[in-house]
Amino acid sequence: MQTTTTDRLLLVEKVLILKSLSIFRDTPEHILADLAPLMEEEEYEKGTDIFKEGEIGDCMYIIYQGEVKIHKAKTQLAVLREKEVFGELALLDPEVRSATATASTDCLLFRIDQEPFYELLENRTEIARGFIKILCQRLRAQNEKSIRTSL
Repeated sequence: MQTTTTDRLLLVEKVLILKSLSIFRDTPEHILADLAPLMEEEEYEKGTDIFKEGEIGDCMYIIYQGEVKIHKAKTQLAVLREKEVFGELALLDPEVRSATATASTDCLLFRIDQEPFYELLENRTEIARGFIKILCQRLRAQNEKSIRTSL
């Protein structure tokens, strides 16, 4: 299959998006070029649930445009903006979602599904390292938050 200039530009743009994310910041561009084709564009209107607490997760999302609220019932846990990711645990462990993600504004997201991601991990351990690093950082931050609230 022949690649057009437009396809290459889209691939380059996706690689740049991935490189801008903390989870992939240290991953070389040529490896991100293997991940970029797995990114599927999805649009959500303001107020639409992207996924709901209790659903089985099998993908993660990257916010390209817009804002996403992560919440449990009426308790807001986080507001995420452009160049942030959510649902990443589902790429590694397909368990139920621990919270609901709702579009706070109209959003353009990129979705990466678990199965093709697993296939990529078999050959690209650098991507796994980036994931492990960011998950460790989040775990440390959560531990610090727990310590502060228990004092």
